[in-house]
Amino acid sequence: MLRKAILVSTTLPTLRNVPAMKILPGLLALVIFVFAPCAVGQNPAAPAPQQNLPKIKEHVEVTATRLPEEPEEVPAPIEVFTGDELLARGARDLRSALTSAIGVEIAPGGDAGPAGSVPAFWGLKEFDAFLLVVDGVPWGGAFNPAVTTLDLNDVERIEVLRGPAPVTFGATSFVGVIHVVHKGVETPGRTLTVHGGSYGSGGGLFSTRIPLGGNWSSRLTLDGERQGFSDDRTEYRRGHALWRVGTKPVEDRQTWFNLDVNWLDQDPASPRVRDGATLSSQNALDRNYNPPGDFLNNHRFTGSVGFDRKAGGALWSTTGSVSHSRQDIFGGFLTTLSDDPLAGDNAHGLQERIHLTDVYVDSHLSWKLPHAVTFLAGADYLHGTGLAQGADFNYFVHLNGSFPASIPKPDALDVTVDDHRDFFGPYASVEWQPLDRLRFDAGIRLNVPRETQENADPGAGTSSKDNQTNTRASGSVAAIFNAWQRNQDSLHLYVNYRDTFKPAAIDFGIGEGGGQILKPETSRSVEGGVKGQFFDRRMEWEASGFFMDFSNLVVATDVGGVPGLTNAGDDHFRGFETGASAFLPHDVMARVTYSFHDAKFIDFVQIFDGAPTQLAGKQLEMSPRHLAAVSLLYIPVRGFLGGVSMNYTGSRFLDKRNRALADGFPTVDLSAGYRTPRWELRVDARNLADRRDPVSESELGDAQYYLMTSRRVEGSFSVHF
Repeated sequence: MLRKAILVSTTLPTLRNVPAMKILPGLLALVIFVFAPCAVGQNPAAPAPQQNLPKIKEHVEVTATRLPEEPEEVPAPIEVFTGDELLARGARDLRSALTSAIGVEIAPGGDAGPAGSVPAFWGLKEFDAFLLVVDGVPWGGAFNPAVTTLDLNDVERIEVLRGPAPVTFGATSFVGVIHVVHKGVETPGRTLTVHGGSYGSGGGLFSTRIPLGGNWSSRLTLDGERQGFSDDRTEYRRGHALWRVGTKPVEDRQTWFNLDVNWLDQDPASPRVRDGATLSSQNALDRNYNPPGDFLNNHRFTGSVGFDRKAGGALWSTTGSVSHSRQDIFGGFLTTLSDDPLAGDNAHGLQERIHLTDVYVDSHLSWKLPHAVTFLAGADYLHGTGLAQGADFNYFVHLNGSFPASIPKPDALDVTVDDHRDFFGPYASVEWQPLDRLRFDAGIRLNVPRETQENADPGAGTSSKDNQTNTRASGSVAAIFNAWQRNQDSLHLYVNYRDTFKPAAIDFGIGEGGGQILKPETSRSVEGGVKGQFFDRRMEWEASGFFMDFSNLVVATDVGGVPGLTNAGDDHFRGFETGASAFLPHDVMARVTYSFHDAKFIDFVQIFDGAPTQLAGKQLEMSPRHLAAVSLLYIPVRGFLGGVSMNYTGSRFLDKRNRALADGFPTVDLSAGYRTPRWELRVDARNLADRRDPVSESELGDAQYYLMTSRRVEGSFSVHF
């Protein structure tokens, strides 16, 4: 059984005043001087790490069933991106890592800050609609996915499951799962990387195995970076440490624990305002309307422990984790496009301090039974406590981004939101293979969530309390048929039905929801498709179609002039997705994907301009109907390397009433470099055409949108020893 773990985030020293491009040449020279003797083979006994892509993929995934399985044998659409491929792409964030994933659109930035991203599956671009998992544990716990604290260094693989999460995960999702798996503690070798690029960005990474004696070993990863952006006063500084400790697997016995610390300080950007059907020309590109001294920081710590054991005829696996994060927020957004200080304030500010604590425990047993039956049964418990203290204020900022005077912070953070969540659920799943070419899967889960929320605003003299307990079953049934087999090649047909349940999201916005807990979200989906491997598995191809009916989708709204959330009635999602990967001779890899998504409101009434408006038949905002991607990589073990990738995002409506249509746009990335088995020097260019199209909507100000990040160029040098 693959071991399971969880990550955290907490802070290291900042790099605010260090110009990275000035220090990078010195660091690069120092690294080459110190480590070049190692790189040219002073220790001939040390094996050279293999950095090239495998010509034939050998993938194992654990997302769908929590058991190691080949993706083509599971009745669900799953892609696996290896760590070697991520290195070949020069991937440092979620967008660059999954640029060729089928049906997945990832918008950089967003309300979570410049270090964040907003993934979209099946045409649904909601921050909490997908599930982020790190080493087997929901990453973000009982609240929202902790995307800003995700670290993609020293990764073994990323598994991407499209569609609702399996019953084995209590913090579930409706449209997709991203599972990041880090390298095991027994992975040999050490890696040192330094990088730097546009807007004074730069950083470094060091990863090494640390033997501990006996049956124990560990692996330590340290990295820090500063990333600048073209937006005024926008950057982030991150420090991260991950220490993984474990025993060698012996007869299905293994014990492990992880310690993860992530320290993230951000100076956020501002979204652009829509005026009618287009983005307003009154607020120029890259202007920042946050008050001076703004910040959006997240310091997170996580510890986790687990074991795998034989228990009679079963394999018993248990995972436990505790995480705590502190988020500090000071920022604002435009409320009107007025540029006259005599007309009054034109912006609204927020200051908050949010403490989040998560506790997660999962324990399950799996049996290999007669008649080709695999049975898994277990239960998990997820506890979340969130306390937000904040205050809001109004201020004025010129539309050119200048401020007439300093803006004082609120004297007291006296508005509070206190939320407690407990999710418990027993679950069971079964796999039955009555014939060599036919397999049936089924799973069921009993969801027992309980939530209590208290809101207080002493200044307004208001307080409220609400609690909610829901007991509801969810489940899935599926089948997969091997229609054709020849040596390693095969063609599989599959179909699945999934019924999914999830408590509504909360983001601790001041004034959000008025203290009322929203209705839980539910969905029913049917999906079917085909996936195959050809030419001795040098080519992989899949195609699938889906239908999903969704109730009580949580969307952004306005609560008395303050951003909040509400349930969106009924929605319908349908679509078609396909993609192919080819592992060609001479270290060449190609991917091509296309997706069509149709996401519509079925019954949702929202107030616009003081009047209730029925949105039935309207497309969901920011949901492109067409997505496409093409990439070509040349990754030899030694010599020149290179790659090109193109992503196309189709036209999409910027508003719920479908009055503002944004054109589709392409982005192009290029990479080039030189490598040996011991070192690699490369340059990566992102968004080569410098497209600045709207890619995600803010849930803060009304009708405001974050843009695609500007063109970036980054150089890096890595040495393996």
